Amino acid sequence: MPNSYGESTFAGRQPTDAPSTVSAVGSCAGVLAPTLYGTGMSTEDPLTAGYNSFYEVWGRSPTWNRIWREHVTGADFPDEFAHVSFISMVELRTLAEGLNLAADRILVDLACGAAGPSLWIAKEYSARLVGRDLSSVAVERAIENATSLGMGDRAQFAKGSFETTGVASGSADAVMTVDALQYAPDKTKALTEVARILRPGGRFAFIAFELDAEHVAGLPVWNHPVDDYRPILEATGFETLSYDQIPRWREHVTAGFGAVVAEQQQLEIELGPVAAAGAVAEASLTLGVQPYRGHVLGVAVRI
Repeated sequence: MPNSYGESTFAGRQPTDAPSTVSAVGSCAGVLAPTLYGTGMSTEDPLTAGYNSFYEVWGRSPTWNRIWREHVTGADFPDEFAHVSFISMVELRTLAEGLNLAADRILVDLACGAAGPSLWIAKEYSARLVGRDLSSVAVERAIENATSLGMGDRAQFAKGSFETTGVASGSADAVMTVDALQYAPDKTKALTEVARILRPGGRFAFIAFELDAEHVAGLPVWNHPVDDYRPILEATGFETLSYDQIPRWREHVTAGFGAVVAEQQQLEIELGPVAAAGAVAEASLTLGVQPYRGHVLGVAVRI
């Protein structure tokens, strides 16, 4: 979900080289700062409150929209499916193909945010969409988006976390999540829940950042650092079908977040001081700490 940056305001740690093999990408989590978005937190937690604050005003900032279009999504991403994750149309199409959907199949989007990417997939494949997010305001935005797209009768959204989705066991034909899994406090529990709600043979397609455990040591926003999701997928009942690094991912993160930091004053005018401060804080923290060692698009099947 919104899963923002510029020149680092943190000294010390240096970035590592990014893998460059081919892949594809992706709030529901992408860009909202760890300071705003706390997967697994209660709605009373200040992190979730900050996330709510961002979604209250998201969409009102021409500057934010321009930054994301120029540095992250590209000019061809349709405005009606806008998001705050690091995902382009090429990557969204790759993710969608991995889900193996058909008409009227059930797609669950975890940490859906305003649900732009999953609404595009559901519309493209005539699927039915179920979205879950910790932020009550994100859920409101997702409902509004579905209604405006004429998909109100085919999309349902509610509050929920990776570990507690409230979705019936074996009811999903496919599950997706974009740029949020790295924030899950326990990745094993999160993927166990994904396996529970998927029918046997169902697909799980995700975009997530791989974490550098040494760089995030002692930072509470990146609990349970995982540098490769495949062993956990195998342990929780999945067979990995593909697992690819997203091309130029570090370049996109640096450029997008760098622009956010550089345009802080204008973002404060358009978003307000609270939401802008959270976005800039995440951007600065990410650029300074360099918490990510990779950005992957993976597809797995429930055994």
